[in-house]
Amino acid sequence: MILDEILAQTRRAVASVRGRVPLAELQEQLALAPPVRDFCGAIRGKPGLACIAEFKRRSPSKGWINRDADSAVVASAYQAAGAAAISVLTDSPFFGGSLDDLRRARAAVDIPVLRKDFIIDPYQVTEARTAGADALLLIVAALRQEDLVGLLAEVRRLGMQALVEAHDRHQVERALAAGARVIGVNHRDLCTFQLDMTLATSMRPLVPSDCLLVAESGICTADDVKRMQEAGIDAALVGESFMGDPDPGSALRRLWGRT
Repeated sequence: MILDEILAQTRRAVASVRGRVPLAELQEQLALAPPVRDFCGAIRGKPGLACIAEFKRRSPSKGWINRDADSAVVASAYQAAGAAAISVLTDSPFFGGSLDDLRRARAAVDIPVLRKDFIIDPYQVTEARTAGADALLLIVAALRQEDLVGLLAEVRRLGMQALVEAHDRHQVERALAAGARVIGVNHRDLCTFQLDMTLATSMRPLVPSDCLLVAESGICTADDVKRMQEAGIDAALVGESFMGDPDPGSALRRLWGRT
């Protein structure tokens, strides 16, 4: 399964970077990190369905989408088009991203930036904050419950917020039990990479009104946006349909009907 392959590679990558930059050395860099921006507040501050616009060079399912894109240029275009927040893929082997992409995007905008990666170790949480991340993704399917709880606690200790991703009812329940306040429902099954575009709307009743619900993956038409908004979903995370366009900012405006 692709998720198992990605997680195995991630474990090797974390072990490698820890060997080069020990945690104590990384923690010394925290004092230099920019102040945290309010990810949840940015989403709540947008009327209707907020957009979390993603910088994404490639994916395992689609291959290269935009190999040479500049994260600073794209993030600026997203902000100008009305995005509430920016998501940056930092996984290199499978998505062609890096923490440098996140740093460049964060420096180019004044809205929150989320690190989207396969976070399995508290080291990566510290790494995200030193790179300027305001929030990060935690994937329920990739974590044991005790690890999810521990990583959430570390995210909060560093002042950040977490988008906790689920794919089915049981995973939503696990996310809520761990204390998640922002639940992402991924329409894509990370084991098979198949899409089910009904998932986010069907999970809406499970998520308390004081939590944020984010729809992820496969959102590419105005009808998709309308359906999510009418279902009471708070935000949609969109990447491929923007990054595959020569002008990602214009693609955002079209999808949200802002042209």
